[in-house]
Amino acid sequence: MNATTHAARVERLRGRLEQAFTPARLEIRDDSAAHAGHAGAREGGHFRVAIVATAFEGKTSLERHRMVYAALAELMGRDIHAVSITAHAPSEAP
Repeated sequence: MNATTHAARVERLRGRLEQAFTPARLEIRDDSAAHAGHAGAREGGHFRVAIVATAFEGKTSLERHRMVYAALAELMGRDIHAVSITAHAPSEAP
């Protein structure tokens, strides 16, 4: 997979997350290269997402993860094979 394809995937993730949460901070790291040859890696990339949004205020970690997965649902299995999520409310952002 080429750099243009990876960049396009990151932008699709960014677009979905910005639309769903209007985050105060959003970082997406593409870790796909570290997983080359991994079973299932052809179906999508491996990503790390760090997001800070008011939508997470008062939510548990599990609820936050479910919210992010719901926002990315259409990309799972196509653009995303695996995603690691760190989600915070602004009041607890590091």
